[in-house]
Amino acid sequence: MTMRSDVAAPAANRLPLWVKLIYTAFVAVLVPVYWHYYGPTNFLYFCDVALLLTLAGIWLESPLLISMCAVGILAPQALWVVDFLLNFVNVHLTGMTDYMFKHENSLFLRGLSLFHGWLPFLLAWLVWQLGYDERALLGWTALASVLLLICFFLMPPPNPNAGLTPVNINYVWGTNDAAAQTWVSPYVWLLGMMIGLPALLFWPVHFLLSRYAPKAPATGAQ
Repeated sequence: MTMRSDVAAPAANRLPLWVKLIYTAFVAVLVPVYWHYYGPTNFLYFCDVALLLTLAGIWLESPLLISMCAVGILAPQALWVVDFLLNFVNVHLTGMTDYMFKHENSLFLRGLSLFHGWLPFLLAWLVWQLGYDERALLGWTALASVLLLICFFLMPPPNPNAGLTPVNINYVWGTNDAAAQTWVSPYVWLLGMMIGLPALLFWPVHFLLSRYAPKAPATGAQ
């Protein structure tokens, strides 16, 4: 009977050392800077969780961890890239990257935030290098559900005077960080997020990767 490990298999290095070192150096700069300016709760955002999981994934060469991150952020970060590029021609699609063009915001912090633009491409390459692990959909959905519950019940709601303090993390109160949505009950919104994100964002990426990406090798002994 074939057994599969939960994280990674012992294998020859499939990722270049220079990729691991450059990525590690970037994270080593970003984490203390973000911690100082935004506080530790900033690392509850899906994109920041994926950033850290990817660090573990590239060193462990774990198809599961890399695949989870790909499932979780490829779709929303692709939208970030589109919104960012459209901002150059003064077209505002979603407003999610408007902060990148506000000169009053720190240029250094905005430079670090560019990881939203290159991380999805890196993850796509990593999936092709390591293979796609189909357990990623369930794994990321479970992780995302826990993060949504933490952000809704324990983290600050929208606040127009929050400054750099993260509020409305992962949009658990609506799409506006200044005021909560009023279309439906907050609990209905939260439930919609917990159902809608897997259905509309995670599953389509899972479907495409499971169909077109190389498969993660089965691991373990007979």
